Amino acid sequence: MMWKVLLRGVLVVGVFACSSVSAKAGSPPSGAHDFDFARGVWHTHATQVLDPFDGGTHTVVLDGTKTARAVWNGRAWLEEIEADGPNGHWEGATLFVYNPKAGQWSQTYIDGDSGEFEAPTIGSFKNGRGEFFGTTTYKNRMVIVRGVWSDITANGHHFEISYSRDGGKTWVSAFRATLTRMK
Repeated sequence: MMWKVLLRGVLVVGVFACSSVSAKAGSPPSGAHDFDFARGVWHTHATQVLDPFDGGTHTVVLDGTKTARAVWNGRAWLEEIEADGPNGHWEGATLFVYNPKAGQWSQTYIDGDSGEFEAPTIGSFKNGRGEFFGTTTYKNRMVIVRGVWSDITANGHHFEISYSRDGGKTWVSAFRATLTRMK
């Protein structure tokens, strides 16, 4: 009887070890393909809020394209953005990189005109919604920044950047984009 218990224990440990090895070797870490929905070319209709802490009534509307492609088998993504608005042509790029140990993504935006990198935001997806957090400077004051992906479907999604200057108690919209897949 004791040998059956020992054998069961060996089998359980053996099955656990084999499944752990195959999970590491054969399947991607949880969350590693959260941005797969973004692949391809999208029309973007974006609104930049010029006065987010002062009522949000002054805005600039931009229309253009966003092209996203996988890097490192989807564990990273490169997104290129081109849009036109009343102030002319705007270009930028965003690099998303998945950290399998943390189970989180980092997002780093690079401005096309200045070549400057913004501080990364870090986050993850849960229940079809991605939330990333970091800090940025707005009018010479450090604020918390939050990027949110929502309403994700095969042919569209929404992205919004919000700021908080009270530690995340309240948020104001600084940038909104509605993206529609181009055929």
